[in-house]
Parts: sequence; structure tokens; C-alpha cells
Amino acid sequence: MDAAQRFFKQAVETVGSGTERITTDGHNSYPRAIHEMLGYEVLHRCNPYLNNRLEQDHRGIKQRYYPMRGFGSFTSASRFCRAFDEARQFFRFRTTMKQYISLADQRRLFCHRLDTLKAMFLVA
Repeated sequence: MDAAQRFFKQAVETVGSGTERITTDGHNSYPRAIHEMLGYEVLHRCNPYLNNRLEQDHRGIKQRYYPMRGFGSFTSASRFCRAFDEARQFFRFRTTMKQYISLADQRRLFCHRLDTLKAMFLVA
């Protein structure tokens, strides 16, 4: 409870003003600390994933290693994450906001990039 109060106090001092809503991972000490430090008008949302961008970023990796039941060592995890991230960035479609790309065009781009990747492996 004390740590949560110190955290919210430091957050308000850093930002310089209060907030209308706070998203936390749902720890039991947060609601009381929020009400005591920030007041009852602050909306408290509990969601373990909304407040953590890193959690969102490595969601794809988690979907890959759960079926494998984790990694055997830090070295294998590091090697997998490096290769996975590089492949993901290679195949990712870079679009501007609200730009529509049909599924046929996405498939065509993906196939073109896959052919490029295959050619790079054949050369190496």
C-alpha cells in the first residue's frame, strides 16, 4: 500500500497534474491508493495488458513459444527473438493511417517478399 501511494505521488509530481483515468494490472493495493492520493473522481481500469506496451509488442513471440513450452536457455531465447523480430519486420506492411490494402494486394506483397527471402537464402 505504501509503495503504491509513493508511486502515484511521484507520478503526479512528475506529470504536474492529476489524471482522469488510470489503468493498472489489478493489484489489490491500487484502488485504495488511487482514491487516497488522487480522489474518487479518477476512473480506475484494471487490465493487465492495456497498461503495458511491451506486453503488446511481444504478443507474437508469446504465440510462437507457448506451443514449444518455453525456451531451454537464455541463448536460445535470444537467438529466436532476434530471428523472429527480423522476419516480422521484413514481412510487415508499412501503411499510413487509414490506408486500405486489399487482402489480394497483401497476399501479393507477402509472396513477393517471400520470394525475395528465398532468393537471399539461395545466394548465401
